[in-house]
Amino acid sequence: MTAYMIARIEVTDPEEYAVYAGQTVALAEKFGGRFLVKGGPQAFVEGEGPGRHVVVEFPSRVAAERWYHSPEYQRILPIALRASVRDLVIVEGL
Repeated sequence: MTAYMIARIEVTDPEEYAVYAGQTVALAEKFGGRFLVKGGPQAFVEGEGPGRHVVVEFPSRVAAERWYHSPEYQRILPIALRASVRDLVIVEGL
């Protein structure tokens, strides 16, 4: 079943965050991931939210978890954690 990694992100250090973000597409692709949303303009129609949203489609929840826990992703994760405040969830699709 397809799964989606959904991130709500408030970037606190744009320069450092760019170092992290510049590596995520190729790394996700190694695990079958495909970015559907990566920042971009947004409009809030209800409530409030962070300045950035990301949605990555994976072939399965297992593939998404393998990507997140992979040594390659864990190596760049500290950059994201230093340069942003975020919520990240993996959700199975229909």
